[in-house]
Amino acid sequence: MTSSGTNSSGPSSASPGPSPWAAAWELLIPAASAPARARGRTLRAALREAVRSGLLAPGTRLPSSRELAADLGVSRGLVTEAYEQLTAEGYLRSDRGAGTWVGGAARAASPRARDLAPRPAGARVDFVPGTPDLSLFPRAAWAAAQRGVLAELPHHALGYPDPRGLPRLRTALAELLARRRGVVTDPERLVVVSGVAQAMTLLGFVLHARGVRDVGVEDPGSPEHGALYASAGIGTVPLPLDEEGPATGPLEASGVRAVVTTPAHQFPSGIAYSARRRAELLDWARSVDGLVIEDDYDGDFRYDRAPVSALQGLDPEHVAYTGSVSKSLAPGLRLGWLLVPASFSDEVVERKRTMDLGNPVVDQALLARFVERGDYDRQLRRCQRAYRERRDALVSALEEHFPGAEVSGIAAGLHAIAALPDRYGPQDHFLERAAAAGVAVRPLAHYGAADQGGVQLVLGYAHLSPPRIRDGVRLMAEAARG
Repeated sequence: MTSSGTNSSGPSSASPGPSPWAAAWELLIPAASAPARARGRTLRAALREAVRSGLLAPGTRLPSSRELAADLGVSRGLVTEAYEQLTAEGYLRSDRGAGTWVGGAARAASPRARDLAPRPAGARVDFVPGTPDLSLFPRAAWAAAQRGVLAELPHHALGYPDPRGLPRLRTALAELLARRRGVVTDPERLVVVSGVAQAMTLLGFVLHARGVRDVGVEDPGSPEHGALYASAGIGTVPLPLDEEGPATGPLEASGVRAVVTTPAHQFPSGIAYSARRRAELLDWARSVDGLVIEDDYDGDFRYDRAPVSALQGLDPEHVAYTGSVSKSLAPGLRLGWLLVPASFSDEVVERKRTMDLGNPVVDQALLARFVERGDYDRQLRRCQRAYRERRDALVSALEEHFPGAEVSGIAAGLHAIAALPDRYGPQDHFLERAAAAGVAVRPLAHYGAADQGGVQLVLGYAHLSPPRIRDGVRLMAEAARG
């Protein structure tokens, strides 16, 4: 490629040469072979990308329109138009009689952001908890519901939605939650959210506006809560658990007036709060005029008996209740709900409005129809059967390959805790061997639990088939013996 005032070599040379154009040349080549109608757009996009990425640095002089057109085999008018458009946008600057140069307005993008929810790469079997079996997603029923929604949804419904959510969906969810989770519901106080993460963030902003600077969190507990509340300017105070739930002494001494809980199936320990501890927690909330934030992340999945009802049903004025379809359908849908006390309702709705103007209407109408027609209940029954089978496969495999292991937290949820006999320790050594065997697994200590000196594992099983579960446990046992 030739260039005015630079040491560029043209395409007839052996290589593009050492100029800045050498690095940018590959970005421009598609413009020459693009269909005629797309050629100008392709050239403009390639030039923008070369400037944005830094391949063409500020101050670099560009070839004349005639030279670049000859090199690419396109019309001069196409190049002239591209230069003029990018000059108007600020990517280039043109000095009359002195050529065209890369401007200084554009800056290269920051390095690619890290995955916020990384999973181990290359693992043969992945026991890391938190993911349901996405192959169970009811594609046929969901597609049928989508066709029905698009056929019946009136045009005016596609405008900006009520920030609380579509009335039809709030009504359907209120009935569902009252029936399945024993929640005291009112569609007017129910807000449709983009999953539990947004519910936590909304509450964080409202609490911060009220002067709250710290919330209590379970210890051990979900590592995500700290980051979510930090984004709203709120710190977290770890509150230790005993076999019944959050220990009341540390809670009362903490000075917090809001606490995040998972009463139905605590993550990661797997315990269900006892009736006594549930009552004590509510007594504390009433005594300090505080707020209990109930994350019912897998409350529908109970295997030994009917699911324990939500804590919110005992005191709807001191408990904010949140859940989602992330475990029952798929996390990628980004659909959940937040039911708040009356005293929080207006502030939460206003914060939701300014945050995103509400969730997509079609998605909300789709979920409403899915719930109304009984498809959601059928999906829950399907998942429960599959996950019970996988839990049983995990328990039997641990009994076979790790005799003497104590398995807990199996009455509900999508993960279990396995405490292995001392002969399999130390824990770091066990984890290294498991990783070398291609098994991804997290210790209980990863979630904040105190190191008890043995091997304590958190084993997610929902996303694994029974044969994969058995293979993974066998691989861990072979690695431990090796």
